Amino acid sequence: MLVRAPQTRVVRRRVNTPVRFAHGHGEYHHLPFQFPGNKRASFGLKLSAFLLTGFSIPFLAAAFQLKKAGAV
Repeated sequence: MLVRAPQTRVVRRRVNTPVRFAHGHGEYHHLPFQFPGNKRASFGLKLSAFLLTGFSIPFLAAAFQLKKAGAV
């Protein structure tokens, strides 16, 4: 029978700092800018218009090209 040498366990402890304190701001903000306060509806409309405009540009360009080529 073989005798095993005693195995030592290495315990590694990691110090986890929460993500919200990693940047040194003190408070966690999920937006990269200051939220405009009580103007939530205005902010939502502006953000929706911005995102909708950017999303619709390729579709408008494709429709224009198809119409110009006479396919539609």
